[in-house]
Amino acid sequence: MATEMRGEAAEKDEGKGKSVSKRTTPALFVRQIIAELRKVIWPTRKELVTYTTVSLVFVLVMVAIVSGVDWGLQKGIYEIFG
Repeated sequence: MATEMRGEAAEKDEGKGKSVSKRTTPALFVRQIIAELRKVIWPTRKELVTYTTVSLVFVLVMVAIVSGVDWGLQKGIYEIFG
């Protein structure tokens, strides 16, 4: 697990030539993942539906804008060169 060190502990560690890193076991890794997932604040069903709806509406609006600009540029190019 990564940690930041400040103060005396950080100064003492800087003086070392090589740092020895220990590998974690797969079981410890899985336990750490589960511990982190327990800390997550999961959205409620209502929040999830709201966020999903807002995201889909935003994507549809952007598709409409890009399609409109593309159609307009296409018509303009055909008028100039066609």
